[in-house]
Amino acid sequence: MAALPNASHSITLRLHLEVADLGAVGRVTTAIGEHGGAVVAVEAVETSGDRQMVDVTANGRDDEHTTRLQEAVDALEGVHLDRVSDRTFELHREGKLAVTPTVPLRTRDDLSMAYTPGVARVCRTIADHPDQARALTIKGNTVAIVSDGSAVLGLGGIGPVAALPVMEGKAALFKRFAGIDAWPVCIEATTVDDIVRVVEAIAPTYGGINLEDISAPRCFEVERRLKESLDIPVFHDDQHGTAIVVLAALLNALRLVDKPIGEVTVAMSGAGAAGVAVAQLLLHEGVHDIVVADSRGILGPGRDGLEGGKAWLAEEANPSGRDGTLKDALVGADVFIGVSAPGLLEPEDLATMAEDAVVFPLANPDPEVDPIGAGRYAAVVATGRSDYPNQINNVLAFPGVFRGALDAGARGITREMEVAAAHALAEVISPEELSPTAIIPGAFDERVAPAVAEAVRAVAAADAAR
Repeated sequence: MAALPNASHSITLRLHLEVADLGAVGRVTTAIGEHGGAVVAVEAVETSGDRQMVDVTANGRDDEHTTRLQEAVDALEGVHLDRVSDRTFELHREGKLAVTPTVPLRTRDDLSMAYTPGVARVCRTIADHPDQARALTIKGNTVAIVSDGSAVLGLGGIGPVAALPVMEGKAALFKRFAGIDAWPVCIEATTVDDIVRVVEAIAPTYGGINLEDISAPRCFEVERRLKESLDIPVFHDDQHGTAIVVLAALLNALRLVDKPIGEVTVAMSGAGAAGVAVAQLLLHEGVHDIVVADSRGILGPGRDGLEGGKAWLAEEANPSGRDGTLKDALVGADVFIGVSAPGLLEPEDLATMAEDAVVFPLANPDPEVDPIGAGRYAAVVATGRSDYPNQINNVLAFPGVFRGALDAGARGITREMEVAAAHALAEVISPEELSPTAIIPGAFDERVAPAVAEAVRAVAAADAAR
């Protein structure tokens, strides 16, 4: 499946042209189009004498493609390519976050209240009444985004420093969609013990911990231990954020094809952090038959050497004890969910699924099966990509989940909160809006975070009242 031109590979070409050459810009845009690029902007920057400076912005498919676009433009007669800017790198220059005071610091009085000596009164109050920290400091609206850089996107173990741009982006999403001040905490840690100790040490500053891009199986143990030791919400987004959005999308997809969730058979590819969490949430919601395959085939009682999450999946999520390959798991399945690797299936492999199949190939950027081809065999298709309908995106879950938990003063995030978040997210799509290409809201749908937050807050309040 060839990627489409997109903004993640976007370049701006600074060109020098002759003013009298009225067709120069047209030749440039034509050359970009003929080479498969997408022109998104043309801006006249400056005219001086008989020369003009023009910026042309174009999207490509990947780095190699944008290089070809540059070469095609540079080869045009009468066009001088002065320089090329990579818009993604320019956006990241000097980082994507900054600290801004929320109180005025203009006068001596301001200083004496915000800092010494007035701040000492607040410190003493918190020392005597620790719960006041949520109201009197940043703690009540601050989340640490913790990563060791061991499983970053599809890049693998690139380390904490290289993971920083991702965590910055995550922090920006927290602020944009839920008004939460989140901060990247990328740590040099090699063991579960190290990660747990670091997070426990920094936890007093934060109202919640978002674990991110920590490799399986370590991520399961890290989360379990931190949930036991801390009195603030701990949420591994790669697990539970993915599971919430998948469940929400599946609820709406099954409404379309008129299949009760308790009666469907689910085939899954991927038994890492996301796969285990998705299976756990689906089982909790009433799915009885989930057949999960990893790179060696179906996880079932016949597989030796299984540990941790894979052993659990083999015992709890495959009631008929099936074995074989991923393609064997597809036979008769109502739903396919992929959280694994690209290009594992051909569209024709889906022909063995049940009628009105639901297919979620979520490997990103390249899905397990071509979404367009999958549409020939499935009633509903969703992916992790933004250039196809029905994007399964964690940004639909984690901002609202943390907003609700922080507002409620919750000490943890429960399975019931996750289920409530998924149902609230699904219900954002009204019956009139629901269609095969609209089973889940878009990332910028302003209804999402408030709806998810309210659902989580209600469950937290009910838990506190018990």
